Amino acid sequence: MSIYLRLIWAYLKIGLFGFGGGYAMLSLVQNIIVENGWLSSQMFTDIVAISQMTPGPIGINSATYIGYVTTGSVVGSLLATFAVVLPPYLLTLYASHFITNHHDNAIIKGAFMGLRPVVVGLIASAALLLMNQDNFGTESTHQVISVIICIASFCVVYFTKIHPIVVIILAGIAGYFIF
Repeated sequence: MSIYLRLIWAYLKIGLFGFGGGYAMLSLVQNIIVENGWLSSQMFTDIVAISQMTPGPIGINSATYIGYVTTGSVVGSLLATFAVVLPPYLLTLYASHFITNHHDNAIIKGAFMGLRPVVVGLIASAALLLMNQDNFGTESTHQVISVIICIASFCVVYFTKIHPIVVIILAGIAGYFIF
């Protein structure tokens, strides 16, 4: 099977089963992409970092980038992006129609009450997935500094009104001078 068909199939699955948004689907993306040998774990981590810095949803940005890197062409980039967007688009159309007609139904309300914590858990899983040697280094001093930058970034974003982009830029500058 050609790389294009395998890429389309992989991203259709990611788009269909990647609930909770881009961060929640990162572990699924990593599993499929790294397991197929299309990218190394280090390269995947770098793509996640690049996707976070560019405007737009991380799931779509990473699909675009991975599609290009995997095939070496813009066609691969476009196919991966289209494949990851198509299932949620179709599901959203159907779900919005269904929910609009049944928004007072106790079953629908209960289902959403069960889905909300799952999404939080998937996002937490993605955070833990990214806490690895590729992101925090192998030397103990690098790991300590990386953990300090991670905690400081979280605190600044969570407890202040400083925009996350400013924090990303400041962390990049700090990393340049520290490492």
